[in-house]
Amino acid sequence: MTTPARTDAPAPYQRRVDGADWPAISAELGDLGCALTPRLLTADDAATLVRLYDRDDAFRSTITMGRHRFGEGEYRYLASPLPEAVDELRHALYPHLLPIARDWHAKLGRPALWPDTLDEWLAMCHEAGQAKPTPLILKYGPGDWNALHRDLYGDLVFPLQVVINLTEPGTDHTGGEFLLVEQRPRAQSRGTATTLPQGQGLIFTTRDRPVHSQRGFSAAPVRHGVSVVRSGARYTLGILFHDAP
Repeated sequence: MTTPARTDAPAPYQRRVDGADWPAISAELGDLGCALTPRLLTADDAATLVRLYDRDDAFRSTITMGRHRFGEGEYRYLASPLPEAVDELRHALYPHLLPIARDWHAKLGRPALWPDTLDEWLAMCHEAGQAKPTPLILKYGPGDWNALHRDLYGDLVFPLQVVINLTEPGTDHTGGEFLLVEQRPRAQSRGTATTLPQGQGLIFTTRDRPVHSQRGFSAAPVRHGVSVVRSGARYTLGILFHDAP
C-alpha cells in the first residue's frame, strides 16, 4: 500500500476541510472543547476504510480494550504509509487547527512549539523518538464502550484531534455517542455527548483547554470516551497529529 505523490490540484479532502466555517468551529471549540465539521468523508470513503479494518498489513498494532481495562471493543493503529484519505485529511486539517492550538497556549502562558507544517511537526516528533503513526480505526459491537481517557503517548503533544464516524448512527448502530468530560476550575465536571453523523468529523481537545477564571484563563482538564453501543457495529477513524514512541 503506497500513498500517491501530491499534485498541485487540491484533493477532495483538502477542499472539504478548507470549505468548513473555521471561525464558527473555533468559537465552538472555545465554548465546549469540541466542534463538528462538515462531511469530510463520503459514504464510499467510509466503507473503504471499514473494509480496510480486516487487512492485517494495513495496521501496525491491535489493541483489545477489555484486556487493558480501557472499556470493551477493539482498535487498530494504521501502519505507514497511511491510506490516502487519512494522510490527506491529516495534512489538510493541521494548518486550520494550528492557530487555535497556538491561541490556547498563549492564553495559558505556555510555549507553542508547533511549526507551520505537519511534516515539520512530525519530523520533530520522530527526532524525539515518537516515530510510530497514531491514526487509528476503532471497532465497537453491541455492549462495547470506551472509558474516559486522553491520547497523549509522548512528551510532544498536539492539543487537538479529530474523530470521524465511518458508520451511520440509527442505521448501522444505536448508542455509541461520543463523550467529552471537562473538569471546570473549582466546579463540578461538565459532560458533552455528541452523536457523530457518518463522514463528519468532531474536533476535540486532547488534554486540556483554556477557560475563563478569576485570574484570566485556567487549564480545564478534559477526557473523552464512547457510551455503550446498544446494537449494530460502530467504526470510527481517529486522527491525531503527534506520533507515538
